[in-house]
Amino acid sequence: MVRILPLYTQEAQLVKALRKADPKAQRMLYDKYASRMLGVCMRYVGDQMTAEDILVEGFMKVFDKIEQFKSEGSFEGWMRRIMVNESLGYLRQRKRLQEDTILDEAHGIVDDTALADQSLEASEMMDMIETLPTGYRTVFNLYAIEGYSHAEIADMLGITESTSKSQLHRARALLQQLVKNWEDELKKKEIYEKASS
Repeated sequence: MVRILPLYTQEAQLVKALRKADPKAQRMLYDKYASRMLGVCMRYVGDQMTAEDILVEGFMKVFDKIEQFKSEGSFEGWMRRIMVNESLGYLRQRKRLQEDTILDEAHGIVDDTALADQSLEASEMMDMIETLPTGYRTVFNLYAIEGYSHAEIADMLGITESTSKSQLHRARALLQQLVKNWEDELKKKEIYEKASS
């Protein structure tokens, strides 16, 4: 019996086929990475339909710019950077970052303490991150999830490093408050269940 290997099993073969604009390779790439890259876009824009639009634009850019991938480092990381840049481009077009930055200056600083509870699920934390104002969420994602420095974030968003640090600080403080509220609700529920039994 002849075993048929999946088409383009090696990343290098896939990239080579993408450089030839092979539609099967493009489809395979989309099928393999679409859900992960959609998650990246969602973290920045917080809206499913908008994130899907950005995802499509991002993949079009991946296909158009494939020659720029030099096979140094992760191909997925290279694609992720394109998706992040597309998301940031969307936010810049809508000028939502600038509006949040102006609002940010008007708010008082809340004490920053470490996010805590081990029982908080990752999906619940991601839901909390999605509720942050756009500027806070963007800086938090770039710094805490994508691993960019404040200098890189400032350059990408056209803000100062101190604004990046300030927005990160306030995002963490707001997340801390959201976690505390979640913990308080959990305690109330436990007390109620004990009293009911």
